[in-house]
Amino acid sequence: MAFRSGFVSIIGRPNAGKSTLLNALVGEKLAIVTRKPQTTRNRIRGIVNVEHKGKLPSGQIVLMDTPGVHKPINSLNRRMMKEVYDAVEGCDLLLLIVDANERFGAGDKFVLDIVKKTGQKCFLLLNKIDRLDKQRLLPLIAEYKELHDFAEVLPISAMKGQGLDTLRDAVVRALPEGPRYFPKDQVTDQPERFLVAELIREQVLLATGQEVPYATTVLIEQYEERGKLTRIAAAIFCEREGQKAILIGKHGSNLKKMGTAARLQIERLLNTKVFLELFVKVRPGWRDSRQFVEETDWRTQLERMSHAGPADEPETDS
Repeated sequence: MAFRSGFVSIIGRPNAGKSTLLNALVGEKLAIVTRKPQTTRNRIRGIVNVEHKGKLPSGQIVLMDTPGVHKPINSLNRRMMKEVYDAVEGCDLLLLIVDANERFGAGDKFVLDIVKKTGQKCFLLLNKIDRLDKQRLLPLIAEYKELHDFAEVLPISAMKGQGLDTLRDAVVRALPEGPRYFPKDQVTDQPERFLVAELIREQVLLATGQEVPYATTVLIEQYEERGKLTRIAAAIFCEREGQKAILIGKHGSNLKKMGTAARLQIERLLNTKVFLELFVKVRPGWRDSRQFVEETDWRTQLERMSHAGPADEPETDS
């Protein structure tokens, strides 16, 4: 039976469950997950290898998690939407994920229009069915089938793992015959530095409220592996002094709390001891700065690092 492989993009509104689905299918925490909209800002690839079983062919699914589809209002939002469009262009299959408990609205229509314009084969995933009245499921499936000619309509719960085996098998069968794009033991193409920055940003999202999470980003300024110890210095950028005060907290309490929680997550990821230093820096209006927003992209950072010398010492302004 021929090996199947391909690129599969997950698309949907904010908080539909895209990152939770990616992590569940890969079996590793690659994408950070919070209840705050626009948690995901970059395309994140996760690799799922499927072994031949019965009539199921062997294959490799290269999943791409994308930012939630929204109307862009600044340079950061525009880059996030570019990540969405880049992910759906040229992929082999789209997974449109919706919250089965929410009414179909203007935002859903906007996402569906993107799907229709691509002309790509698409599976509709009705997520969070663990919270849905089971009597509503069949009528809901019928309603969505009227909206578009989906190749499959599959009820799932990414959080509870319901329907994911069926989904994975259906995806493999839908992919074309092709090569193994990544080694069998590889689960992502994201560099560890990027994953570390995301784990730190996750703690910022969890620890802060109102506008602060959306006005922050994290850049790794120092990353040194020394045997069983990894030394990391990271800067949390915000836009105003008031936000900086919130992030630091009284006597540094918030920064310490976020740092401890992030360090534990990073140690699990890297399987080493970690010495983590966090600094808070103010950069007014960074979300509207196209140049700075580009600097936050891990691909830009890698390119810059490849042309640079040893890592600079971090600025210690907080």
